[in-house]
Amino acid sequence: MRTDYLSAQDAATRLGISLATLYAYVSRGRIDSRPGLDGRSREYSASDIEQLIERKQAGRGAAQGAAHSLAWGLPVMETRISLIRPHGHYYRGESAIALAQSGATLEETARLLWDCGERDPFASEAPAPWPESVAMLLRQPHLPPLERTAAALPLLALDAMRAHSTDPLHRRSDAARLLRETAALLCAAQPSAQPIDRVMVTSWGKNESGLFDVVRCALVLCADHELNASSFATRVAASTGASLHAAICAGLNTLSGPHHGGAAARAHAFIHDMLRERRADDRVRERLRRGDALPGFGHPLYADGDPRATVLLHALHTTRPEPSKLSRIQQLIETVQAQCGRKPNLDFALAAIASSYDLSADTALAMFAAGRTAGWLAHALEQQESGSLIRPRANYVGRMPTREE
Repeated sequence: MRTDYLSAQDAATRLGISLATLYAYVSRGRIDSRPGLDGRSREYSASDIEQLIERKQAGRGAAQGAAHSLAWGLPVMETRISLIRPHGHYYRGESAIALAQSGATLEETARLLWDCGERDPFASEAPAPWPESVAMLLRQPHLPPLERTAAALPLLALDAMRAHSTDPLHRRSDAARLLRETAALLCAAQPSAQPIDRVMVTSWGKNESGLFDVVRCALVLCADHELNASSFATRVAASTGASLHAAICAGLNTLSGPHHGGAAARAHAFIHDMLRERRADDRVRERLRRGDALPGFGHPLYADGDPRATVLLHALHTTRPEPSKLSRIQQLIETVQAQCGRKPNLDFALAAIASSYDLSADTALAMFAAGRTAGWLAHALEQQESGSLIRPRANYVGRMPTREE
C-alpha cells in the first residue's frame, strides 16, 4: 500500500479544505499529484500536504492572510449565488447541469440567480428600440462584440431612470432589461422579448433548430462560475454604489483580457489549425514536445474534466450540424487525451459549437459573455444589497522609507 500519497478526499480532509481548493493548490504547483492505482483517480503528496499544514499553523499575520486569500482559487467573500464542486457547479443549490439539460432558458436561470422567487422581472415591460447614439454603434460592423457592448452600455445608462434605486423589485426589473440589452448588443441585434438564445442565433443568420437548443444550453452553463476575475471586478464596482450598467461594464472590460475572454478565441484558432492538418496527432505531439499550450484543454478546478464541456459537446453531437467536421473535432479531443490526459474545458466546447456551425470566434465569446452577464448581475445585486465596500489591504514589499514622517 502506498502511504506517501493520499486520496483526494483524505488530502482535503487533512488540510480542512474543499476538493475545489485542493485542485487549485495542485494547479499552482503547491501539491504534487500522480495517477492512482485504478488509473482513473489521482493521489496527492502527503509530504507537500504536511508542509502546507506546518506553514498554516505557523501563521503569517493578518495582513499576509488577507493577501493569500486573494490568490487564485481561494475564497475571498461569502456568496449565496453559486457553488463549484468537482462534478459540476450549482446556482443557489440547484445543479446548473440539470437546469441546462431540463430545457431552462437563460432568463429562467437569471430569475434563480437573482433570487426572484415567483416574480418574473422579464414580464414587466417590453424592450425599447435603441436610441440613436447606440444605433450608430451597431451600424459599425468592424466593432468587436465586447468593445461595442462596453461602448454602448454607458450611453444606455444616461437614460436609466432608476439607476440608483434601492428597491429590490426595481433593481431586478432593471437587471432583466439590461440582460436583454447586453445580449442584443453582443450580437448586434435589436433588444427583444424573445428568448435570448433565439435572438442570438437568428442574428448569426442561422435558423437550425438544433443550434437554438445548443446555444440555450451554453448560456445556462455560462451564467455563473463563482468569483472569477470578471465577477469579482463586477462586485468591486457594485460595492462603490455604481449602477448596474457600470458594474456590467467592469465585468466586460475584465473579460476582454487575453487570460479570461481570450481563451475561447485561442481554442477556436486551435481547432481550425488542427482541422487543417492531415495528421493532427503529430502536431499535438510536436506542441507538447515544445511545451506549447493546448488551448481549451484542462481546468484547475476540474481534475477529471470540465463537466460543462461534457454536457455541451454531447448536446452538439446530438444536433450533428456537420458530421465530418464534428467527427474530426472529436478525434482531436481523443488525441489530446491520449497524449497528455487533458480533457476539453468550457472554452473548447464553445469554440467547437462555433466551428461546427461555421461561426466566428466572436460568437463563442458572445455566448460566454451573454450567459455570464446573468451571473454578473446576480453578483452586483448581492453586493449592492450587502451595502459593504470591497477594499482589500495591500502587503507592501517595496523599498522602505529611510525615515518615517
